[in-house]
Amino acid sequence: LAEELLRRHLQDHGDWPKGLVVDLWGSATMRTAGEEFAMALHLAGLAPRWDHASGRVTGYDIIAPAELGRPRIDVTLRVSGLFRDVFSGLAQLFEAAAEALATREGEGDENPYRHRASRVFAPRPGQYGVGLSAIPDAFTAETRDAAGEAWLSASSWAFSVDGEMQPDRAGIEARLASADAFVHVQDLPETDLLLAADYAAHEAGVAAAAAHLGAAGPSLYHLDTTHPEQPHARTLTEEISRVVRARAANPAWIAGMMRHGFRGAAEITATLEHMAAFAHLAAAVPPHLFDLYYDATLGNDDVRAFMARENPHALAAMETCFARLHDAALWQTRRNSIAAALREAS
Repeated sequence: LAEELLRRHLQDHGDWPKGLVVDLWGSATMRTAGEEFAMALHLAGLAPRWDHASGRVTGYDIIAPAELGRPRIDVTLRVSGLFRDVFSGLAQLFEAAAEALATREGEGDENPYRHRASRVFAPRPGQYGVGLSAIPDAFTAETRDAAGEAWLSASSWAFSVDGEMQPDRAGIEARLASADAFVHVQDLPETDLLLAADYAAHEAGVAAAAAHLGAAGPSLYHLDTTHPEQPHARTLTEEISRVVRARAANPAWIAGMMRHGFRGAAEITATLEHMAAFAHLAAAVPPHLFDLYYDATLGNDDVRAFMARENPHALAAMETCFARLHDAALWQTRRNSIAAALREAS
């Protein structure tokens, strides 16, 4: 996983990422036995130390630079509320390893951990998610700024070496402002990043947070590990494009949703709303993808008639969402027929 991510960043930027934010979900950690946490260790130049009698990780070993063959990557972990509650020991282990790396004076400037700082951040105890659901559904600069603030507020508690947590808003701001890459790992083959609002909240919310700080923002990567032996790191825009073409605008998927009546129509609309969130928060959806989805849905008389019959509220929400995207300049179609249909609908 780590080597695939580094390969892709080298391909895109011609250099190693100096600062990397890894988004860890507790549910994924349980499903994959900690694959993504192992990736974070490897990026930092660390290896888990195993107790082979119990099959548990009991510590870490520091990999020497000569053996690593590349610079250490300065990794920050943004973990979910579930990870915070269930895997606090792993967060504590990473903080202890970062502190140990800070003492390795022999590596000099090649060691990004020489300046001690918190590197594992989570929502405050008792809080879950990133708080974007409370923000009004409007495509404005104010709501994007509010989304960035919500992401930062929900990521501002830091773990310490002793496992305790304390607020460290300045810490997460500094880590995000200095990061040049962000990665979220997806391991479930039966879902994709346009099937649930959480993906946009986490993967695009970080872009809104960087903008809120006035930072350029990290490159956004989606690491597909649905086939663990063959992971693929894609930019967020590439992953969205892949999902739109392979699933969302695929006539076979739409036909399948039509067989589900009311609920299927709701899923068709929800997919557009999730695309819109990525466009609004991270500018990650190029206009031609909205054109493609419009043609497959509202531009198809059969699909429009199905939605009007089975779920007129979903149809109205979809028409409104497309219009709001166009009004907010998040979607500028080059198709005269689509532009005329939007003017007629308004």
